[in-house]
Amino acid sequence: MAEMKRQMSLNCFLFGMGHHEAAWRFRDADPQQMMDIKYFQRLAQIAEEAKFDSVFLADGLSGGKSFSNFFEPLTFLSSIASVTKHIGLIGTVSTTYTEPYNLARYFASLDYISKGRAGWNIVTTGSEDAAYNFNKNSHLEHVKRYERANEFLEVTTALWDSWEDEALTFDKSSGDFADSSKIREIHHVGPAFQVKGPLNIPRSPQGYPVLVQAGSSPSGREFGARFAEVIYTMQSNIEEARQFYKDVKARLLKYGRSGDQMKILPGVAVILGETESEAREKEQELNALINPEIGLRRLSALTGVDMFSYPLDGPMPELPDAEQINGQRTKYKIFVDLAKRENLTIRQLLHRTAAGRGDFTIVGTAAQVADQLEEWFLTRACDGFNIMPPYFPGGLEEFSQKVIPELQRRGLFRTEYTGSTLRENLGLSRPVNQFAAAVAER
Repeated sequence: MAEMKRQMSLNCFLFGMGHHEAAWRFRDADPQQMMDIKYFQRLAQIAEEAKFDSVFLADGLSGGKSFSNFFEPLTFLSSIASVTKHIGLIGTVSTTYTEPYNLARYFASLDYISKGRAGWNIVTTGSEDAAYNFNKNSHLEHVKRYERANEFLEVTTALWDSWEDEALTFDKSSGDFADSSKIREIHHVGPAFQVKGPLNIPRSPQGYPVLVQAGSSPSGREFGARFAEVIYTMQSNIEEARQFYKDVKARLLKYGRSGDQMKILPGVAVILGETESEAREKEQELNALINPEIGLRRLSALTGVDMFSYPLDGPMPELPDAEQINGQRTKYKIFVDLAKRENLTIRQLLHRTAAGRGDFTIVGTAAQVADQLEEWFLTRACDGFNIMPPYFPGGLEEFSQKVIPELQRRGLFRTEYTGSTLRENLGLSRPVNQFAAAVAER
């Protein structure tokens, strides 16, 4: 039998009115829709019609004038589940500012509500300001955040496995609602958490949600290799993407995992036109709507340097080493390297990162976009992409109507969903219950 051709996984990253910083000011944009769940439900339906694997909602735990996602992810995704049938539903929740028991219950509930389409984007939270909203005087150090995250995953996966799949019996004749021998307390005691268990909801349709992770620092890569089944990564060029892909896939071996147990999806912002010149004009139109103050605030928060003190059309100031950053180190390094490599002014850096916030940006026709996506995919720079439309709904509609048919024509993307759960559509296996497996080995 001929081997099935490898195909891309595509996630649609939902983000306010679009990923470009000025999307809410673009043409016919109606920013009031960001508070209307029907608007987001329609975006998810567009993505489902195009056969995207999943939609993803990011989240932040501190306020900001420019942040474009207002809804809490679990509530949001439960609403999306009610108007879709196939598309995966991935939401961000922080391991630094929540508890394993609550999180395990939330995502098991979403997995039931969606009939097996839930995914958890695991973050340790890069924002220093988040600490002050959770009764803290300071943000945990980068290394400490990942130590906590590792233990957090040990606890949540144990809680999801605290019920075996066959634990519920509903035996009316005997009166046994469940087989108590298949429901276990986990008795976890560690540096950060003490959790008795079991969870108060049975093991969900996927066993547990697809585990997604977005950290690309050395600590993030190691954490991803141990736990993640999908990695959202920020890569600005194909060579760095190939190096990242090779490095992370190689790390899987020490955890007894194989390369096909993880999908690596770099973010890609796509600005489309019927011609390349039309696409460039659209990019310029969007950039002309940028409010420099917002960009300077964003850059100041990322670097820890007050960018308002420097000329907008002058060179970037001297910046600290990445190891001194206690926030988003990977993003910081990408911004700094881009500015140095291309000798960009502050304004030019703001424009270059406005559409994708540091992720790879493609500007061109559908065929040109497909060419670049194909090159990245076939040369093992990725397993697919986290698509970041610059504006909604138009950018998503254009990608769905023009780029996806081109990828399908080349045999690089599905024409129909292959399964009923997110795991099945991603080609990921359902996790074995760790406690049941241990009993079977005795």
